[in-house]
Amino acid sequence: MIRDTRISTGYALQGAGPFTDKEYTREFGETELGRAKILVVGAGGLGCEILKDLALSSFKEIDCIDMDTIELSNLNRQFLFREEDVGKSKAEIASRFIKQVVKDVKIQAHFNKIQDFDMEFYRQFTLIVCGLDNIEARSWINKMVVDIAMQHTQYIPLIDGGTEGFQGSVKVMIPTITACFECYKQLIPKQTTYPLCTLASMPRLPEHCIEWAHQLKWPKLYPHTKFDADDPEHVTKMYRMSLQRAKDFGIEGVTKAKTLGVVKNIIPAIASTNAVIAAACCNEAFKFITSCNPNLENIMYYNGEVGVVLASDEYHKLVDCPVCGNRPREVVITTSQITVEQFANEYVKVRFSLVEPDIFYNGGDIYNFKNGNKEDNRLLVEVIPFEENSNDGQLHSKYQLIVVDKSLQNPLKLIVKLE
Repeated sequence: MIRDTRISTGYALQGAGPFTDKEYTREFGETELGRAKILVVGAGGLGCEILKDLALSSFKEIDCIDMDTIELSNLNRQFLFREEDVGKSKAEIASRFIKQVVKDVKIQAHFNKIQDFDMEFYRQFTLIVCGLDNIEARSWINKMVVDIAMQHTQYIPLIDGGTEGFQGSVKVMIPTITACFECYKQLIPKQTTYPLCTLASMPRLPEHCIEWAHQLKWPKLYPHTKFDADDPEHVTKMYRMSLQRAKDFGIEGVTKAKTLGVVKNIIPAIASTNAVIAAACCNEAFKFITSCNPNLENIMYYNGEVGVVLASDEYHKLVDCPVCGNRPREVVITTSQITVEQFANEYVKVRFSLVEPDIFYNGGDIYNFKNGNKEDNRLLVEVIPFEENSNDGQLHSKYQLIVVDKSLQNPLKLIVKLE
C-alpha cells in the first residue's frame, strides 16, 4: 500500500517555476490539493488511468460516476479490473481497487447515469475530469457546468479527455470564460453513414453487410423487437445475418467483433494512448488546483499515427454557441420593495430596449406584458428566492430569469442582484 503520495508531488510544489504566479507558496498548493473535491466521469479505459493518476497525485477526495458494468473485453486495457469482476459495476470496482492501493484517498463510487443527479450534486465539486467516449454524455455534463456558472456564478473547470486509436485530445474548459465542449463539437468527425441503396443492392465492404442486417433485415425479421447491442443473443443473430450477406456477395472481413463495433459505433481504444491522455488530464487538474504552473490554454492534440505529433492551441468561444454563447446579464436592484411590474418596466423593458417582454422564472411566467393592464404589485423578492453568493457576499437570484420579447432573436437571461 502507498502511504505517502507527497513523495511524487512534493517536488512540483516545493517552489515557484519560471511562469508561476509570484504569490504562489508551497503551503498554498498543498492546502488546495488537500481540500479539493474531484469528480471523475467514466471508469473505463481513460477513467481507470485518471483515477490512478489523481490518487497518486495527492488528491484526497474523489468521486467517480459510471453506469456500465465490466465486460471480459475490457480487461486488456482497463487495468483496475480482474476476471472475477466481470458483470460488476466499473465505478465500484475501480474505486475499491484504488482505496486498497493508496491509503489516504477517499473515493465515493456512483453506479449511475450522470443524468441521475441534479445541479446541487455537481455544485459540491471543485473540478470535473471526463474520460468518456460518448458525445451525448460529454455534451450533457458540459451544459451542466455552464448552467451552474450562469445561475450561481460558480465556475467548476471541466477537463475533457478523448482518445481514438493512436490519437487523443485534452480540453481545459472554464464555463462561460473559455470555449465549452459545444463550441468544439464542430471539430468532431461525423459518424460514417452508408446510403441505403448501396446496402440493399450493391454492398462492397463488410460494414455494408453489417449495416444492411442492422437497418434493413432486423426490422423485417423482428418488427416488434428493438435491437439491443448489449444483448449477446441479439449480437449473435446480427452477426450471422451479416456473415450470410457477405458470403452471398463474396465479401470477407465480417467478424463478430466487427459487427459489434459497427452497430455500437465503438471507437478503437489503445491502452498506451489512454495513459498519455489521462496523464495530461491529471497534470492539468494538478496545476489548476495548486496554481504551481500555468494551465493549458484550451486544447492539446496528440497524434501517434505518424510518428508523434503533439500540439496545443487556444480555441475561441463561438459567439452563437447554444450553450455558452448567451451569458446571463446581471441586473442590480437597490431596494427589496420593488414590485414585479416596476422591475419589468424600469429594469427590463427600458434597460434592454424591449417592446413587450414576458419574464419567466423556474418554468413559469412571473410577468406577462400583454396582460400588463392589471397592476402586479407583488414584491419581486416574494416571487423569486435569493441566496447569498459566496464570491461577493451579495444576494443573488437563486435561478436565472428568462426574458422573451419579439425584439429578441434568443431569450435574454438575467441574474438579479440585490444590494
